[in-house]
Amino acid sequence: MQLIASNKARDLGAMLEGYECPAILVSADYEILATNQHYRDAFGEIEFTKTPRCYEVSHGYSKPCDQSGEDCPLGAAVASGHKERVLHIHQTPRGREHVDVEMLPIHDAEGDLAYFVELLRPVPLASGEVSTQELVGSSPPFEKMLAKIARVGATDASVLLLGESGTGKELAARAIHMASKRSAKPMVTLECAGLSDSLFESELFGHVKGAFTGAQNNKKGLVELAHGGTLFLDELGDIPLGMQVKLLRLLETGTFRPVGSGEVKTSNFRLICATHKNLLAMVNAGEFRNDLFYRINVFPIAIPSLAERLSDLPVLSKAILSRFTGGDKYHLTNSAIRTLAAYRFRGNIRELRNLLYRAIVLADTNVIDSRVIDMCFEEDNLIKASKGDQLIDSDTTQGEPAGVPTTELLDALIPNQEATQWPSLKDLERRYIEAMLAAQDGDKVAVAAALGVSERSLYRKLSGKNK
Repeated sequence: MQLIASNKARDLGAMLEGYECPAILVSADYEILATNQHYRDAFGEIEFTKTPRCYEVSHGYSKPCDQSGEDCPLGAAVASGHKERVLHIHQTPRGREHVDVEMLPIHDAEGDLAYFVELLRPVPLASGEVSTQELVGSSPPFEKMLAKIARVGATDASVLLLGESGTGKELAARAIHMASKRSAKPMVTLECAGLSDSLFESELFGHVKGAFTGAQNNKKGLVELAHGGTLFLDELGDIPLGMQVKLLRLLETGTFRPVGSGEVKTSNFRLICATHKNLLAMVNAGEFRNDLFYRINVFPIAIPSLAERLSDLPVLSKAILSRFTGGDKYHLTNSAIRTLAAYRFRGNIRELRNLLYRAIVLADTNVIDSRVIDMCFEEDNLIKASKGDQLIDSDTTQGEPAGVPTTELLDALIPNQEATQWPSLKDLERRYIEAMLAAQDGDKVAVAAALGVSERSLYRKLSGKNK
């Protein structure tokens, strides 16, 4: 035990060894007074010859967390007088890691706040930087999601994951499973989209030999295979309405019968569901059972879209490229990141992953710049054209301008009422670009990235030489 405080603090510090996780004793002015062995094993020794402050040691900040753009559990505990809990990214010997922080206030005999015990539980489900973890990010929406995963993971509560297609709902489900006491048992996944009533029932509950034409052998269902572990129902909103009552009975009783069998079986599993659909709207429309909705909607977690976590784009892209190549072989330039950030990824991380793989194929070197990204978007244009959609300028992307004042741009394009002649399309394009340049203080790099064109193309369009 390392201490720099009074005998009273020394006695309180000895109490830290009773916690089965990293713990520190902190004063009301953020001074670290003691650490336990679990803390030293996880985060290293603290230099007590100086006056160590928790925000300095954990984050490298020069001032408290709530003055540095983050939630401060100590400040919150001082204000409430009660236990507070937040998810932070801490500096560790292994790099920046997510840590579940719980702040416990200690009152003296007069009822005044005297000390605080800070419990730090590393969250090995994700990383704030490129690592072996599949969940990567540090944006506020990502951390909000991760905090909920960390809280619910240790319980047996049913979880409903809500988010757009391609956001990583299955990765979130796997993280919940790995954080649970069931992690040593399997997580079994059923993709519910496109399944008929009979196929859904057979896949979920299994069948016996001769139950139907083609049933040549007994087959265990996914419910039985998930015993002791986790059952993940992906795209829950696509479950046939006629099968929803059987799923409800399974969840309420834990019992089921394989197709063609009279034997009642039981299974103990943790349920995680995911959907991109609005289930409550489906309930109101009579497309989803009301009782089933409230049975599964125990702990909902919103999975943020890529558009909601654009600040994670650099580390996400780096992590994806690293997994493709098994290392840091490819490098994304800042211009490439800006071009990606201006694009509306309707397919979210799944679309980003596909585009980056395409970039590896198209790149002549290990440096992926905006030119390579533009080439990737051109391939998307060809796909759109093959489906009968309008093919746009080969120099442009499907990106949508980010952070541009729409009203000013429209005013620049629309002629006034006294105009006797409408401008040409080429002139409209030039006006549009000039309005964007004005909105971006003349930053041609930013405008080119927002439009999804190369700087060379931007200059060509401004000069009127666009063919």
